[in-house]
Amino acid sequence: MTAYLARRLGYYAILLVAAVCLSYVLASTALDPRAYFEGRRPPPSPEAIDAQLTALGINGGTPLPERLWHWLAGAVHGDFGRTIDDTSVTAEFGRRLGVSLRLLLSGTVLGTVVGVLAGAWTAVRQYRLSDRAVTLASFLLLSTPTFLLAVLLKIGAIKLNAVLGTDLIQFTGEKDPDLHGGLLAELRDRGVHLLLPTLSIGLVTIAAYSRYQRNTMLDVLGADYLRTARAKGLSRGRALVRHGLRTALIPMSTYFSYGFLALFTGATFTEIVFGWHGMGEWLVESIGKDDINSVVAVSAFAAVVVLLSGFLADLLHAALDPRVRT
Repeated sequence: MTAYLARRLGYYAILLVAAVCLSYVLASTALDPRAYFEGRRPPPSPEAIDAQLTALGINGGTPLPERLWHWLAGAVHGDFGRTIDDTSVTAEFGRRLGVSLRLLLSGTVLGTVVGVLAGAWTAVRQYRLSDRAVTLASFLLLSTPTFLLAVLLKIGAIKLNAVLGTDLIQFTGEKDPDLHGGLLAELRDRGVHLLLPTLSIGLVTIAAYSRYQRNTMLDVLGADYLRTARAKGLSRGRALVRHGLRTALIPMSTYFSYGFLALFTGATFTEIVFGWHGMGEWLVESIGKDDINSVVAVSAFAAVVVLLSGFLADLLHAALDPRVRT
């Protein structure tokens, strides 16, 4: 198993380098930082623009391979260059990293756990009222864009607060800047602010995972090994959990790695709607400014997150399927 995981980790390292290089090439060819400076009023002189672009390492007059190599050399040492406003990309990256990770991790845990349990439960209760109700709710959530779901949750929180006559649910920003209190008060405040953004990501994830888990669970319910387990004296519930669910989780581990990029995309819209200053919001702002270094830094973060989720899926696959370990 160790050799298998080491091999997979090597593949992911190669993919990460390839993804970062491709992101830099695409950003350098698609974005025009010169237009950002020319759009200022009054516009700087062409010589001043050239000097600024050269200082930032994104002057189009320099060959693209040379610019890419210079950026990679700095990134290896933790220096992602300068933003188009001449601030540190690394500092901005570190400030926004924790914001996005909190949102992604909470949405992932909620969506994965509840989605898998809901899918397995509805598969066992196929065609009953509960199965049809969960199916209807899942398709409604899947047909609703993430940004619209976030707006609807925000409107619902406003109406609930109006009915209760108090701001029970906070939904703007990641914390209250005027909060006074100890650690418990701060944790409670952050939890309240995290509630709606987590739900906006987690609900769609639950809907998607429950549909996939239901289908994979239905494929194993009539398997011979389940009947054999029952014949050996296992109760139906223990046979389903120990043998049926474990087998049905194997294809879900693969889907987990591919579905994480969609989760990151949903988090981008969620951050904008709820005023969270994370990676997604930074990406939108950087594209609007033609900020090459910042766009590549966010792309590198997305690549690392997706590849780490793929490695986690490999771990789960190896733990669930003995054939992979051998």
